[in-house]
Amino acid sequence: MKLRILHHDHCFDGFASAAVFSRFFAEKIRPDAEISYTGLAHKPNQKVIEEELFDGDENAIVDFKYSPSSRLTWWFDHHQSAFLSPEDEKQYRAVEWPTKFYDPNYKSCTQFIADTVAGKYGFDLTSLRELIYWADIIDGAQYDEAKTAVELKAPALQLMLVIEASRDPAVMSRIIHGMQNESLAKIMADPMIESEFRPLYDRHVKMVDLIKEAAECSRGVIYFDLSHHDAEGYSKFIPYYLFPDCVYSVGVSLSSSRSKVSVGFNPWSLQPRRHNLASICERYNGGGHAVVGAISNRPDEIERARETAREIAAELRA
Repeated sequence: MKLRILHHDHCFDGFASAAVFSRFFAEKIRPDAEISYTGLAHKPNQKVIEEELFDGDENAIVDFKYSPSSRLTWWFDHHQSAFLSPEDEKQYRAVEWPTKFYDPNYKSCTQFIADTVAGKYGFDLTSLRELIYWADIIDGAQYDEAKTAVELKAPALQLMLVIEASRDPAVMSRIIHGMQNESLAKIMADPMIESEFRPLYDRHVKMVDLIKEAAECSRGVIYFDLSHHDAEGYSKFIPYYLFPDCVYSVGVSLSSSRSKVSVGFNPWSLQPRRHNLASICERYNGGGHAVVGAISNRPDEIERARETAREIAAELRA
């Protein structure tokens, strides 16, 4: 029996969600399951999740948008922007699904999955507590200070950097399998992971300088454009580390697959959040959470991305 798990790619919570669901499925549903993984990324103007990706006897999506496909067996998500269309949302809400779950009140999908399978199936989470804890800290931006999120002292945060920035399939596979049974420190100690981390960390340190040079902070909002640099996967907490008094950040980046606008709320801000960032991003075919969101355009639409970012920055400053 083959289970295909589609998960949010290059995201600690996406990987941890896949790991927790894998352990649950193997222990409580089908111990003989052959489990395979596919990372999903948000695409410009995405309308569907391709049907051919559902190639398992059972198929799951975790920490990513819903699909109305009849081949989708399991679904867990916690994003406000969980549906690709109003029709998809209507289809989901019309049925009381026994294996499809949605709750945007959770800070991490990992915690949502853990609570759900523990409550409904009696799954023992004891050996996964460290993973679940850090997924909630990382995806919910629940760090004690920006310094913790940027200086990356904890193994979990070092692993987060590798997950977000590495493009080596072997490294990704090693991490997602290791998360199911090993401590995060043990995974980081693997020479394969350690050798991947070092150059990525050096690049991360350079990103701090790049953002410091590119950023302009006005009326509580940081705006920066990194589209002229190789900046895909930069830490979203660097702006708050550099400008602790800011309330919001708006950044532009460019990769081979998309031009991206990232919008965030400073979790350490002394001023309250007055905007739902997911709702703002949804107006531009993006989405996310109330405190963090993103918009993807085609790579050749970089000018459109810049215009969108400037519009959002102006709205937040107003």
